[in-house]
Amino acid sequence: QVQLVESGGGLVQAGDSLTLSCVASGIVYSVGWFRQAPGKDREFVAAINWSGVDTYYGDSVKGRFTISRDNGKNTVYLQMTRLKPEDTAVYFCAADMIYQRLSRGVDDYMYWGQGTQVTVSS
Repeated sequence: QVQLVESGGGLVQAGDSLTLSCVASGIVYSVGWFRQAPGKDREFVAAINWSGVDTYYGDSVKGRFTISRDNGKNTVYLQMTRLKPEDTAVYFCAADMIYQRLSRGVDDYMYWGQGTQVTVSS
């Protein structure tokens, strides 16, 4: 059983930047970030494979968000820049235990964190 803990959320203004962190209690392979706004489905944001070489982004965040990881710290980061009000959501990190798979599918991720709220004011 792996536990994931997100942190770094908060209230920011449009155009600001924010970095989220996801700390895993053990070794995980690919890690994804998802978000969910009230009344909407969970949306894929970004994913990174074990080595950190391969990344994958959702269309709505491409060019603004960057995912990275530090395996020595069991931590994955989501650097968010040029934030928009439509980025407001609860952000979740999730771990995929299939080596080297890089997926945008919610069902492919086995472990999930509790989420951290990001609110972007206009």
